[in-house]
Amino acid sequence: MSAPTPAPTPAPTAAQATGTPRTTPRAAWRRGRGFLICLGILLVAAVTLAALASGSRHGRLDPRSADPDGSRAVAELLQARGVTTRVVTTAREAAAAAGPGTTLLVTGPDRLGETQRRAIRSAIDLSGGRTVLLAPSSISLPDLAPAARTEGTAFEQILDPGCPLPAAVSAGRASTGGDHRYTTDGATGTACYRSDGHPTLLVLPSGTPGGDTVLLGSETILLNKRLASEGNASLALQLLGSRPDLVWYLPSLAEVQDDGPAQEQSFLDLLPRGCSWALLQLFAAAVLAALWRARRLGPLVTEQLPVAIRASETTEGRARLYRKAGARDRAATVLRAAARERLAALVGVPPTQAHDPAALLSAVSSRLTEGHPDLSGLLFGTTPTTDAALVALADHLDALEREVRTS
Repeated sequence: MSAPTPAPTPAPTAAQATGTPRTTPRAAWRRGRGFLICLGILLVAAVTLAALASGSRHGRLDPRSADPDGSRAVAELLQARGVTTRVVTTAREAAAAAGPGTTLLVTGPDRLGETQRRAIRSAIDLSGGRTVLLAPSSISLPDLAPAARTEGTAFEQILDPGCPLPAAVSAGRASTGGDHRYTTDGATGTACYRSDGHPTLLVLPSGTPGGDTVLLGSETILLNKRLASEGNASLALQLLGSRPDLVWYLPSLAEVQDDGPAQEQSFLDLLPRGCSWALLQLFAAAVLAALWRARRLGPLVTEQLPVAIRASETTEGRARLYRKAGARDRAATVLRAAARERLAALVGVPPTQAHDPAALLSAVSSRLTEGHPDLSGLLFGTTPTTDAALVALADHLDALEREVRTS
């Protein structure tokens, strides 16, 4: 009875033959799951923070903003006193909403174009309500309050009322300084919170009975971060809450100086404030990361190959690459250079002169029993024009080397 035939051994895979471990999806997940989990947590946190902040971040002097430079606190205090606040972004809306029972707050009078200033001026003259101009300067005063003009800067920020205006008397000291001071050309009005003799709060009567215009030299008393200081809250509530409705005019980008000449802005000019510093920090971090992970340039280091490859396989592989690329010139150059080096060693020519025709040809000729008709063309000739000529060149070089070796 014959012995059972052993089962054939399965042929090794390419990974087993080369000794390289095969990467499976499970192994790849184990290696990269830490990074992927951290990346997912960062993305979820970023989206959550953006969603939470999107409803509260609106901008400077925005009654919906809870930022330090926003005005949500004063808007909520006014709402608690029964004053409704309506935010508008165009001068046309602001003028249409103004009336005897409204207070119109213009947060950026200097940013308005000529068309917008005319609309606000019309509302001041005809509405019969109160208009509060926040920190107007010589840019907007000639159109909005021609009876007043600026008189320098109030360097002291916290000032005493110094006037009989009930709102100022009730509020006491307030942060109305730090920006503009005003003066009038003989017009009747109430001047409060003087700095070096010039008021930072000026109340002027309008052309319609019952209406007035308030010039407030600083926006500080409306900011969330300063509302609780001194008498800022009291003064802000009385100036903005004297009527049941408050129209809060925040000029949009389309409203800002639309009548002026167009100015080209670069990409950096359009970025939000502080974004350039963030981009600079990201660039610095990218440079440091590149230096950290970049390839170190230094002397060559020998590396132990995982698999020994036979020289014949390397030669055949390179030959196939030469043939595929049609590089007969490169192949002929390699064949001739290798032949010259071997011949120089056989005939006693120094390696440094192996590629010198004058030194090599005479030494090789002396070892040949029969003169070679074209020894110079064989060792230093032109490139073969066909593959057959290249094969013939290799055969002739082999024959020449055998003859020299056996001579």
